Amino acid sequence: MKVYLSELAESKLLRLSEYLIEKWNRRTRDKFFVKLTNKIDQISSQPYSCPKSEKFNGLYKCVVTNQTTFYYRIESDEIEIITVFDTRQDPGKLKKDL
Repeated sequence: MKVYLSELAESKLLRLSEYLIEKWNRRTRDKFFVKLTNKIDQISSQPYSCPKSEKFNGLYKCVVTNQTTFYYRIESDEIEIITVFDTRQDPGKLKKDL
């Protein structure tokens, strides 16, 4: 299945990339994006491999790292990554995004 990012997910990944380079280094950023790519490949070939979100109806939750999760929905022949969430943030911010 084709996987694409919402505008929100795209902007959050851009900010996360900048943060990782600023606070850590490019190597850390690159390692994160390898993990993210692996998860995207996983849901592309096995869309139901991640658990359904208990809080958000119709969405699936994919844990990339202990600190980063993304939420996605399965449409007829595509998967949309709705948002990327830093699990250290206030959960209320996630509700606002979704």
